[in-house]
Amino acid sequence: MKKTLLLLAAAFGSAMVFASEGASEAPSLTHKMMELAIQIGIILFAARMGNLLFSKLRLPSVLGELCAGVVIGPFALGKAFDWWIFQQVAGSSVGVSTELYGLCTVASIVLLFLVGAETDLRMFMRYSAVGSMVGIGGVIVSFVTGAWVGTVFLGMPWDSPACIFLGVMSTATSVSITARILSERKKLDSQEGVTTLAGAVIDDVLGIIMLAIGMGMIAATQSGGSVAWGDIGIIAARSLGIWLGATVVGILVSKWVARALKPCGTHGEVAILTLGLALIVGGLFEQASLAMIIGAYVTGLSFSRTEISLMIQEKLHGVYQFFVPIFFAVMGMMVDVTQLVRPEVLLLGGVYTGVAILAKIVGCGLPTLLFGFNLVGAARVGLGMVPRGEVALIIAGIASSSGLLPEEVATEVFGVAVMMTLITTLVSPPLLIGAFALPWNGMRAKFRKRESSDDTPTVTYHFPNHDVTNMVMSKIRQNLAKEGFFIHQIDPAKGLYQARRTDFILSIACGDCDISVSAREEALAFVRLVMAESIVDFEGILEALRKPISGNTHVGIADARANSSKVSVLSRFIRERNIIHRLNATDRNSAIHELLLRLREGGYVRDITKAEDEVIRREALMPTGVGFGVACPHARTETVDSLICAIGIAETPIDFSDDDDGKACRIIILTLTPDTANSPYMTFITAVLTILRSEERRNAVLNAPNAVAIRSAFIGD
Repeated sequence: MKKTLLLLAAAFGSAMVFASEGASEAPSLTHKMMELAIQIGIILFAARMGNLLFSKLRLPSVLGELCAGVVIGPFALGKAFDWWIFQQVAGSSVGVSTELYGLCTVASIVLLFLVGAETDLRMFMRYSAVGSMVGIGGVIVSFVTGAWVGTVFLGMPWDSPACIFLGVMSTATSVSITARILSERKKLDSQEGVTTLAGAVIDDVLGIIMLAIGMGMIAATQSGGSVAWGDIGIIAARSLGIWLGATVVGILVSKWVARALKPCGTHGEVAILTLGLALIVGGLFEQASLAMIIGAYVTGLSFSRTEISLMIQEKLHGVYQFFVPIFFAVMGMMVDVTQLVRPEVLLLGGVYTGVAILAKIVGCGLPTLLFGFNLVGAARVGLGMVPRGEVALIIAGIASSSGLLPEEVATEVFGVAVMMTLITTLVSPPLLIGAFALPWNGMRAKFRKRESSDDTPTVTYHFPNHDVTNMVMSKIRQNLAKEGFFIHQIDPAKGLYQARRTDFILSIACGDCDISVSAREEALAFVRLVMAESIVDFEGILEALRKPISGNTHVGIADARANSSKVSVLSRFIRERNIIHRLNATDRNSAIHELLLRLREGGYVRDITKAEDEVIRREALMPTGVGFGVACPHARTETVDSLICAIGIAETPIDFSDDDDGKACRIIILTLTPDTANSPYMTFITAVLTILRSEERRNAVLNAPNAVAIRSAFIGD
C-alpha cells in the first residue's frame, strides 16, 4: 500500500512539474490533452477514495465523490497551491475547463439514460392515482417554496432565472437511498414503500417537465420582459407536449428499434448504440430549448419495456462506473468553498434546505391522507421523498453554466444546491429508519391490508465460491427479466437487488457465497422455481451446483396460494386443441414425442426434432417429476415464437423422476418457450402447480371425459 501511494505521489508530482513548465507559454493542443488525461486520472482516484471512505462511514458513497471534488477543485487545493493542476479557468462560468465540463455533461446524459431505462412503467400505471398525487404535491409545494426563498433572500422576482432554478432544484428526488433503506427493512412491498417508489417515478418525470417549463420561462424573459400566466400555460403545454409526444413515440417504436439494433453486433455494441441514440435525442431536445437530460431520460424510458433493457443496464455498467464519479467530482469542483462559508450564503442555504425538507414531507405526505394513510404513514412517505441527488446537481450545473445568472448569483445558487443535496441526503436515512421503527401501522384501520413485512420469509441458497454465486445471480436476473420483472441494483457494495412486477416484489441479497431472496409467502413457489431453473442451466458444467437445491427441487407446491391472476395465466396458454385426453405413450420419451407431435400439428413448433432434443437434454440435467403424479417437461428453444404448452393424461403412470414422488406421473404438461424473448414460463408453471396442489382439482383433471373438460378443470370453469 505504501509503495502504491509513493508511486502515485511521484506520478502526481511529475505531472505538476510538467504542468507548470507548460504554463509559461500558450499551451498546445497536445499539452491540453496531456493535462486533461492527468486531470481525469486524479479525479477517478480521488472520487474512488471518497466513495470508499464514505461507504466505511455508512454514508451515501456519492457524497464521498462530491466532497472529493470539492477538496481537489480549483477553489480548495487550487487556491492553496499555485502548482496544483486544477486552477480556476479565467472566463469560465463554472470554474473548470470546457473539456472537463463537457465530460460532466456526457456523464449526466449517461446517468439519466440509465435512470430512464430502470423506470418501471407498469408500476407507474398501477399506482398512478396515489403516486400522481404524491408526485404532483411534492413538485408543486417544492417549486413554490424554493422560488419563494429566492425572492426573499435574493430580492428578485419569482420569475427571475435564479428563483426559477431554485424552485426546480427543490423538486428533484433521488429515491435510490430510500429504496435501499426500504429493502434492508423489508418494507419495499409495504403500502408506504410501494407508494413512495411509485411517487418517486412520477416525481422524477414531473421534475424534468418542470425543468423544461422553467427553461422556457427563462428563455421568454430573456427575449422580452416578464412572463404572463397565459405565456406560462403556453410554455407548459409546449414543454409537456414535446415530452409526452417524444415519450409516446419512443415507447411505440422502441421495440422495433431494439430489434433493428440486435443484429448490429454483440450485446455490448448494441448497448453502446442505444447510448448513441440517447446522445442524439439529448442534443435534439437541447435544440428545442429543452435540457439534454430530458432527451436522455425519454430515450431510457422508451427502452425500459423492451427485451434489451436489462442488457443495456448490464453492458453500460462500466461506462456508468467511469463517467458518473467524474460527474459528481466535477460538480464538487465547481463549488467555491470561500463563497459557501459566507454568512449570507450559509443563511440562504440553511433556510432553503429546511424548506426543501418540509416541502417534500408536506407536499408528498398530505395527499396520502386521501388514500387511507394516517399521519404516521404520510410522514414515512414524505420522508422517503426527501433525499435530493444527481438531478438537483445536474440542474444546478445547468444554472451555473447557462450564462443566465450573474457570476456571483450563479456561484451562490450552485453552492446552495450542493449544501441542500448534502444535507437532505444525510438526514433522510436516520429520519426514515426512525419513522419505520415506530410501532404503529401507517394506514387507517379500514384501509389496512394484511401484511407480514417483519416476518417476510427468506429463502437462502449457499454456493461453493464467489464465482459460482455471481454466475447464478446473473442467470437469476436474466430469468426474472424474461418473466417481466424490473431488476434494480439498490446497493452494489452490498449486492442488494430489488425485482418488481405488478403482483409482487422480491428483495435479493447476493453475498460472496450465498443468495437470499425475501418475498411474501405466496411468492415462494415462484422463487424456488426461478432458483432451480437458474441453477439447472449450469448443471452440465458445474456438478457442485446440485448441492444448493437439494431438497428444493419440488418447487414448493404447498407454499403457493391460488389467486385470480394464476387463473388468467392458465386460460391464456392452455388450449383445448393442445390437450390429449388419453396418451398412447407408456414411457417418458414417447410421451414427450407424442405431445410435441400435437404441437407440430397446430403449427406451433418449427423443428420438432430439435425441440425434442432440447427437452430430453433438459430432462437429463434434472428430471421434471414434481410429485402428486405431475410432470412438467420443458425447454427454452428457438423453435417456437411464444410460450406454448401441451397437456396429456397417461393411462398408466410414467416415470419422470429419480425419486418416488416423480415415478408415478399421469398428468404431463409439456412447455416450450423462446429463449430470446420475454416469456412468463415460470409464472405459468407456478400457476399450474398451484392449481394441481388441490387433490380435488387433480382428480377433476384425471377423470375429465375430454379435452374441453380438462381445460375447464384447470381454469375452474
